[in-house]
Amino acid sequence: MTKAVRALRGMAVAPHALASQSALAVLREGGNALEAMIAAAATIAVVYPHMNAIGGDGFWLMHVPGEALGAIDACGAAAQAAAIDWYRERGITQGIPFRGGVAANTVAGTIAGWGAAHELSRRALYGRLPLSRLLADAIAYAESGSVVTRGHAATITGKQAELAPQPGFAAVFMPDGAAPAAGSMFKQPLLAATLRHIARKGTDDFYRGELARSIAADLAAAGSPLTLADLQAHRARLVDPLSLAHSAGTLYNMTPPTQGVVSLMILGILDELDVASVAPGSAAYVHLCVEATKQAFAVRDRCVTDPAYMRVDAQSLLAREHLRQLAANIDRQQAAPWGKASAPGDTIWMGVIDGAGRAVSFIQSIYHEFGSGVVLGASGINWQNRGCSFSLDEHALNALKPGRKPFHTLNPALARLHDGRVMVYGTMGGDGQPQTQSAVFTRAALFGLDAQAAVSAPRWLLGRTWGQSSDTLKLESRFESGVVRELAERGHDVDILQAFDDTMGHAGCIIRHPDGMLEGGADPRSDGGVAGF
Repeated sequence: MTKAVRALRGMAVAPHALASQSALAVLREGGNALEAMIAAAATIAVVYPHMNAIGGDGFWLMHVPGEALGAIDACGAAAQAAAIDWYRERGITQGIPFRGGVAANTVAGTIAGWGAAHELSRRALYGRLPLSRLLADAIAYAESGSVVTRGHAATITGKQAELAPQPGFAAVFMPDGAAPAAGSMFKQPLLAATLRHIARKGTDDFYRGELARSIAADLAAAGSPLTLADLQAHRARLVDPLSLAHSAGTLYNMTPPTQGVVSLMILGILDELDVASVAPGSAAYVHLCVEATKQAFAVRDRCVTDPAYMRVDAQSLLAREHLRQLAANIDRQQAAPWGKASAPGDTIWMGVIDGAGRAVSFIQSIYHEFGSGVVLGASGINWQNRGCSFSLDEHALNALKPGRKPFHTLNPALARLHDGRVMVYGTMGGDGQPQTQSAVFTRAALFGLDAQAAVSAPRWLLGRTWGQSSDTLKLESRFESGVVRELAERGHDVDILQAFDDTMGHAGCIIRHPDGMLEGGADPRSDGGVAGF
């Protein structure tokens, strides 16, 4: 098993090694964690296109020693034309399709997030590196080419029937009329030109400049309800993250419309159940984690949406009395019934901690594989389909309304522990994100595993994630047979997957120890890596 990477002056982790290397190069030049993450975000948007793109959304969680945490909400809202009647007029009544222009109904917020992070770096951290430097690697990979990963090739092969007909998709991602082979070279000259334009004109041009006008025209041609006015109205927002008072320290996550509160609720419930006293890797441990997930998901499905439409304050859901009540619902020996979960999605999570201890936990997504499948002809931007998560039932919790933000499974995590450690951790994978966070956090913070062991250890997944649509409890085959048998005896509907299965998502973790030593782990299920110096 690979050991954790250790360093002192800076570290980055990403599900694609080139992204972590882009971040490291910035750190070596004296850049801070925010600058390094912008570089990583740009690179991974180019080299891991089935998982994320600049036509998607992003969320940032930021820690500076001695200061309160900050967060950036770079989520785009639904178009002003995107009303339930707009879809009914087009014969769409049962649900928003996953693909095509009608699925591209929310503004892509991620570039605004890069801009907000860059401005915050300059203003608060005295960052000096220009966007032209931070996007340089991404531009080079888009222009000169990057190597097609196994996941990239397999995703196009498996989803070709639904992706190939979408506007612009085949021209960019299937230039020879078929899915590219893993190991072949993939170039994106239009995207390279777009990134170079952003580096020269600034991120604001994506929403209010020449690029915005080009984007709006191509979206209209694809049948999207988005307009130039929708782009012009978008701003990334600086927000205060949610926090959980845990016996091990203070844990942080992103505010709604993400499910960050769900990830914190699971860990809060487990804390009430004293999961630290249970043998790690045992059936009892997995059972408690799964049952805590069920309790938290039930609250999510009743409460969590665009905060402007929530009837309860998300922070109040993390009150100890509420968590204690949820923990009391759990039978330590018997699985509770489990129903339909949310839809799967595709995402990347990355982390950076610089030599001064400044840390970023970051997530960037286009929702389903290749998002809406729409690739804009003039700019080469693949647009997200996050808005297909809206309901066309006006009484639903996440009902579509003009200007409303969609519910996001995305949630970057960060913890400041009582023993002086700081952790950034996270994963991609729909319903799997909160569950994998509970695994990585408890294994590292409570059970003493190093960052790599915490990420690599056998994982479970209740419900749906990318590539899977069943609601069973999925276990990697590395769990001992006795653990599997005991979970089934407790009433869990168990499926056994591969030893290191992509279904479990691509996690990562960096831990900064009180003496400044950095320790990182990347997911062997991904193409990722840890880079440190």
